[in-house]
Amino acid sequence: MNKELSEVLKIYSTKPHNEFTTRLINSSKETVVSLFTDILTMYINDKNSSTIREYITVIMSGYNHSENKIGFNGFKQNSIIGGKPIACEAKPKNFNTEDLVSYQNGTRKTKPSKLNGAGNFSDYTFARLKKDTEENPHMLTSGFVDGKLLYILEFPFNTKSFTDKLKIQLIKNFPDGEDKSGHFLRSANFDFRDYIDSQEVKKVYILPKSELENYSEFITGKFYEKLLSF
Repeated sequence: MNKELSEVLKIYSTKPHNEFTTRLINSSKETVVSLFTDILTMYINDKNSSTIREYITVIMSGYNHSENKIGFNGFKQNSIIGGKPIACEAKPKNFNTEDLVSYQNGTRKTKPSKLNGAGNFSDYTFARLKKDTEENPHMLTSGFVDGKLLYILEFPFNTKSFTDKLKIQLIKNFPDGEDKSGHFLRSANFDFRDYIDSQEVKKVYILPKSELENYSEFITGKFYEKLLSF
């Protein structure tokens, strides 16, 4: 973090609001642009929070973002008159190239996973699967590299190959086929293979092929081929 941004953050957090405003007003345009760029870069690449990546994914897909911690990530009006609003669940992934550099120079033990249209549900249960099946939100899977958006794909939760993948993991975790109090499937995961061949999957956004090629090393080969086919 540069010294100017560090100082501005201190003022924002400890001084009256007018002092913070005055500091920005008295700064050059170049300084303000640099501050905004630095803090946005930090925020969009934050490993502990996907909030801004989730927000970008949701609004670019035509949904209104929900700021509630619990529940779906967004909603939009149904095109059917009187129809129930359509919910969405966003699963953004960000590939940080600094992690790859750390692995290559030996300061990181594991190689970072390439983008493959993956996502996961934390603390999953049969009860939650039943609820999600009934609500049938639209899944939004997105991929970023250092905060640069590469793709957004959309498909209904009730895509059979997708729900089958979740059921298999739940049954493996709960062999009796039912939930147990206090027990959860910590991570129900999926990737592009679990939905990509569905006739209902659609492209919301994919970087132009000439640009996407620049990021091909950060995407698994087979998934990259699928993205090119849209």
